[in-house]
This record gives sequence, C-alpha cells and structure tokens, in this order.
Amino acid sequence: MSSIMIQGTTSSAGKSLMSTGLLRIFKEDGYKVFPFKSQNMSSKFYTTEDGKKISTAQALQAMAAGLKPHQDMNPILLIPKSNDGSMVVIDGEETENMAAREYFRYRIALREMIEKKYKKIEAENDIVVIEGAGSPAEINLKENDIVNMGMAKIANSPVLLVTDIDRGGAFAALYGTVMLLEPDERVRIKGMIINKFRGDKSLLDSGIKMIEELLNIPVVGVIPYIDLELVDEDSLIDRDKRCNTEKQSDEEIEEELNKLAKAMRDNLDMDYIYEIMDLKND
Repeated sequence: MSSIMIQGTTSSAGKSLMSTGLLRIFKEDGYKVFPFKSQNMSSKFYTTEDGKKISTAQALQAMAAGLKPHQDMNPILLIPKSNDGSMVVIDGEETENMAAREYFRYRIALREMIEKKYKKIEAENDIVVIEGAGSPAEINLKENDIVNMGMAKIANSPVLLVTDIDRGGAFAALYGTVMLLEPDERVRIKGMIINKFRGDKSLLDSGIKMIEELLNIPVVGVIPYIDLELVDEDSLIDRDKRCNTEKQSDEEIEEELNKLAKAMRDNLDMDYIYEIMDLKND
C-alpha cells in the first residue's frame, strides 16, 4: 500500500481536482485506488445508495477511481448552518449542530476513529489519495489537526502542495505556506504544483528556479487552465458552469474525468510522483 496527499496553499487552489485526476491516472495504470478526505466542509453533499451523506468532491473522486461513493471516503462532513456553526455528519449520519469552537474541542475525540478507518482503507487498496482542507498553514487551526499535516502523519504520507496561479501571488503562497510549517511538517512536502496557468510556460522558468532554490522542494508540474464541466463544491469558483445546476450523465462525467487526467499526465512528473510513493510507473 502507498499513499499521496494533496494539500493547498488556499481553499480552491485545486486540491480536489488534483486528487481526482491522480485517482483516474492511478486507476488507468492498473492500481486499486481509494479517495480519502478525513474532514470536509461544504454546503453541498452527495447521498450514497444507502442514504449516507458525503461531500460532492469525494463522490466525484469515487467515480474517477471506478468506485461507488461510500462514507469511508469522507468520514466527517461539516454542513454550514450559520456563520459560526455547522451540522456535523459522522460516517454519513447527521449528529448535531455545533459552533466552531465546540467542534474544535470535539474533533480531538475523532482522531481515533479517523486512524482506525484509514488503516482499514490502507490495508484494502494499493494507493490512497488523501485530500487536505483549506491550507496546512492556518496556524490558528493547527492544534489537534486531523485533516492536513495531522492526517499526513497518521498516514505517513508524502505531500504535494498545490497553488492557484490564476488568482495571483502563487510563489508567495508557496513560500509562506511552507515556512509557516514546523520542520517535521516541511519535510513531508515532496513537490509543488502550480495550477491554472494561462500563457507561455517559459515565462515561469525563473520563478520556478527561485522557489525551488528557496524551499529545496521541486515543482513537479504546471497544470494549464482547463475548462472542465465537473461539479464544484467550493464557493470560490472561476465561472458559472452548467454542471453546477444541471444533472450530468455518467458518460459526460467520464469524458471530463479523462480530459482532466490527460492534462495532468501531460504536465506532471508522474515518474517522480511514483518514486516518492515507492511505486513503479509502468
């Protein structure tokens, strides 16, 4: 078993799509793969065949992996109900509304459940693709973390850090994120991905060289800006998309998933990614 974790410099940096694309690539390469996000916050959710609620992102990732959506893919879902409170969904079942401060105390008790669930998933699959939430450098939220570096430690997983260059400030975001981490957390970041780039990639060369020298972490891919009709769960979306309001057919989703996987395979150093997971890219 191996794993790879995708973390981001911000919300909407591309964590969900990078995870989705990698799941499809690993599936195409013959591996048994499984998506996992220990905790997600979203006003949108997907209801599984047996009535369990999980995030729409993990439901889409299940399709990319050739699986049916299951509550193990997203053990904790927070559905916002106010500016300071959410419905806490555990294992697909609604429990109770909690204020943010109350939940931060409560999540300490959830770590054992997350560890147990992850170990079961780990034993049953070749590769687990783990998605983080927000940013690992949200220093006010790091205590007792179970979704970013705390989850990377549970899984003992290498991390790829993705940033959205279309919004600007990508190099500062990469540098600031890494430097706000503890030394033992920084060493888990094995590569950086620049997402949503438009234009001549050679214009990035000097910036890539500088950020690699500053952080001693390689940039393993520059993903071009792609128009994809895949449902968003984040409010920070780039454009209105038909798929966010109209139901898609499975065939349409499959076409978009393959489009995403091809763009990522063409623009990521997949040999290096397999290497940091101690797997072969055949």
